[in-house]
Formats: sequence, C-alpha cells, structure tokens
Amino acid sequence: MTLLQQHTHFLKQKAAELGFSACGVSAARFLESEAPRLENWLNKNMHGEMHYMANHFDMRLDPRKLVPGAKSVVSLLYNYYTDKKQTDDAAPVLSKYAYGEDYHRVVKDKLKTLLQLLQHEIGLIQGRAFVDSAPVLERAWAIQSGIGWMGKNTNIINKQKGSYFFLAELIVDCEFEYDSPVTDHCGTCTACIDACPTEAIIEPYVVDGSKCISYFTIELRNAIPVDLKGKFENRMFGCDICQDVCPWNRFSTPHTESRFNPAETVMNMSRNEWIELTEDVFNELFKKSAVKRTRYNGLKRNIDFLYNPN
Repeated sequence: MTLLQQHTHFLKQKAAELGFSACGVSAARFLESEAPRLENWLNKNMHGEMHYMANHFDMRLDPRKLVPGAKSVVSLLYNYYTDKKQTDDAAPVLSKYAYGEDYHRVVKDKLKTLLQLLQHEIGLIQGRAFVDSAPVLERAWAIQSGIGWMGKNTNIINKQKGSYFFLAELIVDCEFEYDSPVTDHCGTCTACIDACPTEAIIEPYVVDGSKCISYFTIELRNAIPVDLKGKFENRMFGCDICQDVCPWNRFSTPHTESRFNPAETVMNMSRNEWIELTEDVFNELFKKSAVKRTRYNGLKRNIDFLYNPN
C-alpha cells in the first residue's frame, strides 16, 4: 500500500468512526462546468432574497481561493433521518433536520476532530472545515467525490442511503487518492417534481430557490405572498416533501446521533399550543436549534400564515 493509499484509508476509516455515512475525495480545482450554471441561476434571481448566494462568486467556484494551497476537497455525508413524527397530525410541521440540536454545531465538531486526527497521522496539514457556512458549492463537490448524484430536486442522493444527509467538507493542502462521480439513478422518475406544492422544481435538476417552502419559511424576511395560502401542507419551518416521496429514501435508516434526538416537548405540542406559542417558550424550546435562525417573529409569521384566514 502506497503512502497516498494509507492516508486515504485512514481518512475514510476515521470519518466512519466519527459517524459520517460516506466520505469521498476530489482534487481542489476550478469548477468550470458549474460557472455558467451558477451565473444563470443568479441572473434569473432564483436565489430571491438570499443575497449572500451572489457574493464571493470566484470562491464558490475555486476552493483554492478560499483555502490557499488547497489540494483536496473531502466531502462527507452525515445522516439526520428519523422515523419519529410529531404526535398531532394537525400541528404545523418542522423539517426533520430541525428536530434536534443545530447541525452546524454537531457536524462541525466532528469535522474538527477529523482534521485533528489527520494532522496527527500525516503531519502538518493546513485546512478548514465547512458545514453550510461558507461559499462552498457543496453539492458539486459531493458529486465530484462520488458520494452521491444530484437528484431532480437538486438534493444529493446516495444509492444505499437516500438523501436525508447534511453535507460537510474539509478543504486541505494535502493529496489523497481521488474518487470519481457515480451514475445518476433518477431515471424517468418525477416524484419530487410532481409532489412540490409550490412548483419550485421548475425542471429536472433546477430548483427556483425563491419558490421553495424552505425559502419562504426560513430565508424570506418579508410577508409570505398571499397567493401561496393553502400550498404549504402545514410546513412551518423547512420542507421535506420532495424527499419524503423520493423512492431512494426507502433505504434511509434512522440516525444514531444523540444530539439530533428531538425534545419530547416539541414533538408532543398540539396545533393550538403552536398557535399560542410565546417568545419565552420559543427561546426555551429552540435555544440550541437551527430553528433559531427564523427567530420567534419569523416562526410566528409562518404559523399565522398557515392558520390565519386573513
């Protein structure tokens, strides 16, 4: 086994031990094919009020501008699937990823540990860990590393494990054995496109972010357009609809991350309790949660939008 093979084996073994469901590596380079795609998406204003998506265009396309001297992009999947559900079927719905502790914290801790293990094993490695927190085209790198393909809903799908994963990256200045993209297995299926209540998947592999329920319930700061009344299927924070109908998610298995376990208080809240939610209760329920991003007023706006006839 060559030194490069040893390092790659060590990386993937430690990633698995830390709980990552998949790990792949690609050479850090300019993503030439992504440049016109991203530019076109931005020019059509499909990012809506997510103005940060238009920032750092060059960095998004070339990780070497983000991490000087970068040679490798390590892409990882971290499972958040759960078969647990909120007990009141009439209650407003949280996306599965928001049930437990904020994933940024949980996965970033794992990534930092992985980087430290690599530094201890290989030597002086410079790099950075990313979890949905910097101008990194996560899905493009996941595809390049072979840990999944991009589905028609633009989520990364893994043939063995589905799509209920967080994406994470280490961008480092050392080399590994590099992986190759895998085949697209969506075929003629259009389940995600057909199921989207707001028609955000405007064509296969293209999502208008400004039409997505997740955008309206998390990113949008202004009032939700009234013509969308009745189209949210009780979603108050995020949306799993296109994933719930994906045939590949029949292979999803519950995560084993204790920090993602939902609080019973949250899962057992009735529709009326959500409608009557106070700021103090919000702060207590979601003090370590990704739901904090929308703030109390944002979540209250979403709930009112679902149940207020005016």
